[in-house]
Amino acid sequence: MNIVDVPFGTMDWSAVEPTEHRGETGEAYWRTLEIGNIRVRMVEYTPGYVADHWCSRGHVLLVLEGELTTELKDGRVFVLKSGMSYQVADQAEPHRSSTETGAKLFIVD
Repeated sequence: MNIVDVPFGTMDWSAVEPTEHRGETGEAYWRTLEIGNIRVRMVEYTPGYVADHWCSRGHVLLVLEGELTTELKDGRVFVLKSGMSYQVADQAEPHRSSTETGAKLFIVD
């Protein structure tokens, strides 16, 4: 990741209004900061959330709370618990997320 034109800054995530994104089931609530060439998000998935698409965007993702299941289009499945992360490059391996219990994530892409 090449971070360009991003000055030092701090963020109070509680001051950022969440936007709702519906999944196949459940909802995702994003608090988003777009600055320079990156997007930084605090994301909360409701229990039973299943993404409605395969994502090909690169991310660095950290699970802050709950449990996240990430399925790759090739059939591999990874379960991440609080304190675990993954990283994937743009266009490398399409993936989608789901959670039975709900999850809170920190994502940079």
